[in-house]
Amino acid sequence: MNLFNELKRRNVFRVAAAYVIVGWLIMQVGEVMAPALYLPGWINSALAFFLILGFPIAMFFAWAFEITPEGLKKEKDVDRSESITGATGQKLNRTIVALLVLALGYFAIDKFMLDPSRDRAEIAAAVESATQSQDGSGSISPATGSEPTEKSIAVLPFVNMSDDASNEYFSDGLSEELLNLLAKIPELRVAARTSSFSFKGQNVEIPEIAQRLGVAHVLEGSVRKAGNQIRITAQLIQAGDGFHLWSETYDRQLDNIFQIQDEISAAVVDALKVTLLGDAPRAQQADPEAYRLYLEGQYFFNQRSQESLLKAAQLLQRSVAIDPEYAPAWAELAFVQLWLGASGGMEPTESIGLADQSTARALELDPTLSLAYTTRAIRSVFFDFDFERGLAEYKQAYDLDPGSALGIGGYGIALKQLGQFDKAIEHLLEGLKRDPLLPESHNNVGTTYLSMGDWGRAESHYLQALELSPDYVGVRNRLTRVYLLLDQPGKALDVAKKEPDTQVYRPSAMAMAYFSAGNQAASDQELKQLIEGGAEVGAYQVAQTYAWRGETDKAFDWLQKCLEIRDSGMASVLGDWSLQSLWDDPRWESLLRELKLFDAWQAMPPEWGGPQG
Repeated sequence: MNLFNELKRRNVFRVAAAYVIVGWLIMQVGEVMAPALYLPGWINSALAFFLILGFPIAMFFAWAFEITPEGLKKEKDVDRSESITGATGQKLNRTIVALLVLALGYFAIDKFMLDPSRDRAEIAAAVESATQSQDGSGSISPATGSEPTEKSIAVLPFVNMSDDASNEYFSDGLSEELLNLLAKIPELRVAARTSSFSFKGQNVEIPEIAQRLGVAHVLEGSVRKAGNQIRITAQLIQAGDGFHLWSETYDRQLDNIFQIQDEISAAVVDALKVTLLGDAPRAQQADPEAYRLYLEGQYFFNQRSQESLLKAAQLLQRSVAIDPEYAPAWAELAFVQLWLGASGGMEPTESIGLADQSTARALELDPTLSLAYTTRAIRSVFFDFDFERGLAEYKQAYDLDPGSALGIGGYGIALKQLGQFDKAIEHLLEGLKRDPLLPESHNNVGTTYLSMGDWGRAESHYLQALELSPDYVGVRNRLTRVYLLLDQPGKALDVAKKEPDTQVYRPSAMAMAYFSAGNQAASDQELKQLIEGGAEVGAYQVAQTYAWRGETDKAFDWLQKCLEIRDSGMASVLGDWSLQSLWDDPRWESLLRELKLFDAWQAMPPEWGGPQG
């Protein structure tokens, strides 16, 4: 008891209480600040160790020393009659109360304001992970759920530090070119552009980015461009602990840009210790101005609006005019020209002719250019309906660039059009794993599951596509059909009304939904609007709507029109459940023979829309 009283008199208990509260607050600050400052994970462990180590030292000083008006003295040297431990104790009491108020305030904010949203995010992630493990479908998180391979990297869009905001295209383009260069290394898994660039402008920490993309390393940097002078800063970060493996600053003239790309890629390879089968890939040289226009053309193409596509075509045409030997610009121009033809920005026949010329020139200059074969594959499948040739060209594109999500996903699309849905879904899910934040990948996976009759997985991927791109044209049209097949016309109608494309996809979706809901008059009105306003670009959707309503003669008439005008929707007839009313009609077989899809249809099981008996 005498020891207890003495500990109390010397304020040891009060010092202990104050120390514990202060230590707890320090740990909370460390937990918040360490990730924000990209400090390694062991920092908080070291902090906790030193706080624990300091506790007995603080207790010793509280016992052995005393604060007096003359300063700190050993307790044994202080006369009891002159001791002011009581006054010191009162000060400590007030300090402890203040610290408790501060700690309780932090706890309340964390628990009742921050914690619920954090818990929801963690629960959502856990549910997504569990669903993924159960059904094998793709998701925004890495599909395997395992630790990323050490030889994996994401290239984030470099920050534009130039005074002119219009130089954004240059920093974005440089980042994409570095990504493409690193993707040529067979042993290195590189996150695709769409996924990496989805974090642009967001305040997301490097470890979270790496976790969501399933990579172990991140390359980031900045670009400052003034006239012909550029300064590029790049740094390679190990995501697990936040360590900088390598960083460098380059001051160059614009005509040295390819040398900088080679230097950065070589430094990354060296830092990751990737064992290559040969030399590290090198950037293809071009006239600096032509290259600048090429990067700017890519920038506008990636925006995918009608106006930006036309701007991209103009810039790329200027690029190849300055440097006719630069193959990537020709391939990119061909891709843009096909997009213009498919989206109504150019007459289809004209767009195909121009794209053929650009593709041929690209392959003449560089027979190993993967994008050129992808462009030829798209032309074969969606404009010529030559599915076997398109499949071979997609395969060639993939073989030339096996790290490309576009290549492997495109091969899966070609397999899907041939009714080989099981093989298609394998490739599409692999492409999704490589580019998990690409809305188009989720759309393609969802459409394949829709063809397989797996409405639940189709719905899941369509919803993820919309989460990533809320204005994605056509996805709600397909989601409407999912709900109609699930016999939920009310839900289908609600989704159809939110479809952003008012010319084709919204009226066709609403016409089908109104019909299934029993409102024939409203369905007729929507179908009339579709025919009057969008038949030239939406003939296939007219045929789908008539088939869904059971008007088979009109449906076949419109499908024949689709063949005549080369409507790209005809590439997707196999497994299209909106055409189910046509499957038992003899004209269905004739249509498939004309498309050279009869044998593919014969090989399909009935549950996928193959021969029904």
